[in-house]
Amino acid sequence: MSALTPAPAAALPRRVIPYIEGVLLISFLLLPLAVDDFWVLFFTRVFILGLLALSFDLVWGYAGILSFGQALFFGVAGYSCALLATKAGITSILLLLPVAALVGLAVSVALAFLVILGKRVPTSVFVALGTLTGSYVVERLARGWSYVGGQNGIPSLPRLTMFGHEIAEGPVYYYFALAILALIYLGLRWLTRSQFGLVLAGIREQETRIAFFGYHVQNYKGVVFAIAGLIAGLSGGLYAFHEGYVGPGQLGPVLSTQVVLYVLFGGVGTLIGGIIGVAMIDLFSYFLSQQWETGWPIVLGLLLLIVVMFKPTGLIGFLVTARERVGSFGRRAPKPKGREKPSTAAAEVT
Repeated sequence: MSALTPAPAAALPRRVIPYIEGVLLISFLLLPLAVDDFWVLFFTRVFILGLLALSFDLVWGYAGILSFGQALFFGVAGYSCALLATKAGITSILLLLPVAALVGLAVSVALAFLVILGKRVPTSVFVALGTLTGSYVVERLARGWSYVGGQNGIPSLPRLTMFGHEIAEGPVYYYFALAILALIYLGLRWLTRSQFGLVLAGIREQETRIAFFGYHVQNYKGVVFAIAGLIAGLSGGLYAFHEGYVGPGQLGPVLSTQVVLYVLFGGVGTLIGGIIGVAMIDLFSYFLSQQWETGWPIVLGLLLLIVVMFKPTGLIGFLVTARERVGSFGRRAPKPKGREKPSTAAAEVT
């Protein structure tokens, strides 16, 4: 059975994701009232990396672009904000976060011209290797460039400020990161359920057929790639100031691969799956490291392997049918009145 074939899970309600979203939102809003500061910092990091996971799920789960360059947009934006803060003394969040988003957008547009928007239609392997190479090259450049700290990166970043007040790590930063994640999430929900999202899903499933219908596939891919870069850049700016540090590891293939695992583990093509993947992998990493300090990566790797092998749709696949995971588009056909025969021209397309 194809991964996109509707599963015979008739007992499940038609839409589960809205319930999951509601439960998670309420839980996250109440969390700081019930846990200590460590967990507030922990989940703030989850929210920020959740933005990065959303950016990857958008390009891969909805448009079928296997990008290993998300860490590149993330890290370059983090470095740019760190340099502005340490060299120019700019700490206002109203300036730095837009800069982070614009840097992510600019870098992704530049990379899109190299690997997506060429004269020839690129293959998936070419895009994957091209983005991976870009991420690796910039990481090596950062490691050897003393102006950006070389191997040591840029430590001891000042705190972000808003209207002259510092935004310290803790509940304030937590709710700020949660608000940004919620806004970006809602925007992507709207985008992926729009006609634009329908075209993306068509490109992912039958790129040749969509091109035959007259759509310029490469332009659509370039646009969604740039949007994902903007989100990854925003995430990188937030992450740098939350951790107080930016380094070469935030640019390279290791973080790019980690983002792939987040989305694979949580569930591809659902948006919420990426956030769940970040939370679950980081929680497993923390608790396993407490039990087995040296061997916990082995256990975590086996766990990820088991889930990916036996549940390719990720953890979200245990609750969500394939039809809902892919998404529905357009308006539903009106219900028949009286004895009128139901219309077969349903406007839903998966």
